[in-house]
Order: sequence, then structure tokens, then C-alpha cells
Amino acid sequence: MRKHSSSHILMVRPNFFAFNAETAKDNAFQSEPSMTQNEITSKAVAEFDEFVSRLRAKGIQITVIEDTPEPLTPDAVFPNNWFTTHPEGKVVLYPMKAENRRLERRTDILDQLAESLKLDEVQDFSKYEAENRFMEGTGSMIFDHDNKICYAAKSERTDKGVLEEITASLGYETVFFSSFDQNGGSIYHTNVMLSVGSKFAVLCDQSVTDAEELATLKASFEKTGRTLICVNFEQMNSFCCNILEVRNEKDELFVAMSDTAFNAFTEEQKAVINQSAEIIHAPLATIESIGGGGARCMMAEIFLPKK
Repeated sequence: MRKHSSSHILMVRPNFFAFNAETAKDNAFQSEPSMTQNEITSKAVAEFDEFVSRLRAKGIQITVIEDTPEPLTPDAVFPNNWFTTHPEGKVVLYPMKAENRRLERRTDILDQLAESLKLDEVQDFSKYEAENRFMEGTGSMIFDHDNKICYAAKSERTDKGVLEEITASLGYETVFFSSFDQNGGSIYHTNVMLSVGSKFAVLCDQSVTDAEELATLKASFEKTGRTLICVNFEQMNSFCCNILEVRNEKDELFVAMSDTAFNAFTEEQKAVINQSAEIIHAPLATIESIGGGGARCMMAEIFLPKK
């Protein structure tokens, strides 16, 4: 049976990490920096390298791709938005809202994966960019691979019609709902308000204002055997939902998160996670505050089988 979490992660080492004014239009997690561009880039690279080091220390396989100097891609450190991989040997490419994020799609990365892994099909949904309809990978979609369920919150970057076409092609059931931040604004990506592990789910329940939709979510987690950890807006804004379960070569489970998220969880909440997985956390404050994405956004899971 397919495993919910991956033991192989692809990450892109930033070359020009910067505040992206295009994405800031609908990403309330981004903050304009007071540092110089050189300071931002060097801090982001240091955070990236330390995070990779801590993951590798636990035996998790990390493929690091160097970002290219040209074209400038300020969000290249978040590769999970432009592609996903699947165990039948398929890669799916996604339609991205920000024009400068579309430049992150690199066929050379797929070619590198195909050297040692089975890659038989590339399914490309980027055509929907011409219609201003978007679906930003595992930013928009939270997969429960055990039960073939896809959770997705409506936003400018998550189009229901595109979502349903993608999930139908993957053979997944869809749970679609609305989610709002503390100011009533639409939350830009599902993965900042929800995470699903093998035995737990972390949800900012305050963000799901429709009682029926919230009940549907809770029932789905209960039915699939996930212990629900509810976090508040303050914890959500500390990236407590932007976490990812991974495994090492011994099949031991870990949950990767930032120091910001780790420090915002209560001890009781961390204890629930620790029942099934060991927490790995690293300092990602620069990437989180300027990029508006955290640990989960930095990790593209590789499910392609070996050749």
C-alpha cells in the first residue's frame, strides 16, 4: 500500500530570495523587510542549509537543487507549488497565479529526477493560467494519501473546477471548503491552515467559519483515524499548520517545522504529534516573514519509484 509520507524530499536552495510584491497582494503572511537584499539572501541561504542539515541528520533523503541566477525567482525556495510527484511515475505541473512564480517551473529538475526514478508521464495544468484559474500544488491541496482524500480551501490560488479535474485524474475524493483569517480575508493557501499526518491533523478551526464545512472536516479526520489538533489564529500565523510529516530510510516518522511553529505549539499539542512522529525544527524566520511560507512550503515530496 502507498505510504502517506515521503522519504525523499526535493528542496531548492535560493539564489535570489526576496520579498515578492506580486504574491504579497493576497499573502497576508508576508512582511516587507528592513534588511538589505544581500542580508536577506544570505540569511535565507543560511536558514535553508541548516534546515537541510537537520533533516539529513535524521536520515531523510534530500535532493538539493541550486536555484538559477537567471531568471530572478524570489520564491524558488518554495517548489511544492509548481509540481507534485506520484508513485505511478507521474508528475503534475500546476497553474501559478504570480507571473514571476511561473518561471520556477524547470524541466531540468524533472530531467534530473528521471535519471534515477521512473517518470513516465507529465500532466500539465499550467494552461489554466491563460484563464486566470489557479491551483498551486500542495500549497492549495492537502493530501491524505492513505485514504485518497484531497482537502482544499477556496482562494484566489485554488480554483474549484481545476481542483476537481486534478483530483479526478488522480482518483482522489475532494473536501472543498472556505477559510478566512482573523481579518476576514481569504487565506491564500490551504497549507497554512491545515496539515495532515498519518495519525494526526493540525487545523486552524477558527478559520473555517461555516459550521457545516467544519463539521465535515472534523468527521473526515475522525473517520480516517487522525487525532485533531486545533490551533488558534495566533498559532496559525506562527506557521503551526505549515508542517510536513516525512520518513527516513528506516521508516521512522518525523514532522518538520520551523522554530516559530515549534515555540507556538502547546506542550500538549506537541505531545500528540510526538505519539506518532519525532519533531524536527529549525530557524526559518527570514524565509517565513519575507516569503510568507514555512517549512512545508520548502519541501516537495518525491513519490516517484526507483527505476
